Amino acid sequence: MSLGDDQEGSGGYGGTGQTRTHLPGTGNSDLYGGARRSGRSSSRSLVTVVGVIVLLIAAIAFANRGGDDSSTSAEGAGGQPDVASTAPSGTKPVQSTPGVIPARYPHDVQGAQSAAANYAVALGSADMFNKVKRDAILQNIIAPTRVADFTSTLDKAYTPAFSKNIGLNDDGSTPVGYTFVSRTSPIGTKVTQSSQNSATIDVWCSGLLGMAGEKSTNPVTNSWFTITMKLEWTADDWKVVTQSQKEGPAPVPGDDTASSADEMAKAVAEYGGFTYAR
Repeated sequence: MSLGDDQEGSGGYGGTGQTRTHLPGTGNSDLYGGARRSGRSSSRSLVTVVGVIVLLIAAIAFANRGGDDSSTSAEGAGGQPDVASTAPSGTKPVQSTPGVIPARYPHDVQGAQSAAANYAVALGSADMFNKVKRDAILQNIIAPTRVADFTSTLDKAYTPAFSKNIGLNDDGSTPVGYTFVSRTSPIGTKVTQSSQNSATIDVWCSGLLGMAGEKSTNPVTNSWFTITMKLEWTADDWKVVTQSQKEGPAPVPGDDTASSADEMAKAVAEYGGFTYAR
């Protein structure tokens, strides 16, 4: 979860999950209201399979043509995402070093999207709860003219009371015997505005926030949110000018059984993050 400049929403990290039981032979009980259909004839099935294969081959051929960097629209005809929004370009997006926020993105729309995704990860990390580490993050990803404003705003947000509310010590450190979890994982990006030296990017994310521990009163929960970043090209890189956040889009919760505190803490320690790219 990131508490950023011009924030518009709470981020929605709270909430409880519900468990659903699916029983066989319940007729029109499909989650989205559709009833199961009876089996089709073999000839009809063959036509369907052949049609799917033809469409798949056509989609692969089209995707291999690559995207158009000059396009500023994330949607194609009929309001559906254009193939360029998901197809890899083949261009290496950025040089990265383990433990360091990636930098030196290409001066194009794809570079801006890669930057926004990686910056969302940084702003939603556990390091943001530590004053020294937070200031370092802001120096790396925020436009120089906006660093002071971001620093002031976030210092007012990450207060000792806020840290205590989520189970941390007053200084933002993690109590002994617990594992603090704060991770943001981008699902996709969308360009809503772009020019030669500026871009506005929406980053759809899933996030984890909470404290893993046997006696934790703030267990790790999942939420979905969208971060909007306005970036500008400065000092040969994309930097954040403004950031806001709103809830969703959120999928229907699954029937997964929540892991134990030990399992969650182990997962956080063993699974590293990614460098994101278009």
